[in-house]
Amino acid sequence: MRCYWDEEDIWFYLEVDDEDWVIRQVELEGPERTPIAAASLAEWRRAQETGRLATYESSFGITTERPVSEGEDHDPEPLTCDEFEQVWNTARRLIADRPS
Repeated sequence: MRCYWDEEDIWFYLEVDDEDWVIRQVELEGPERTPIAAASLAEWRRAQETGRLATYESSFGITTERPVSEGEDHDPEPLTCDEFEQVWNTARRLIADRPS
């Protein structure tokens, strides 16, 4: 799904599990839709276990820490898996290519 937060001009693209927990999240900011986050819950957990959490979060951000169904008012738009994957892959590539 995707949701728009107009106060910050950010699009949130979310992949959720059966219980509405976010497992991957992309955030695109501004009219250029610049990726500012592309986080995976599984990767975040691995980074935490290996002591690399700060590095992971500074590069890729974090996922929402509660089920989407408990979130603020939003009007989610459904996406296909292919649509999400395209946004995910593009955001990850652009974030990975940024100078440190």
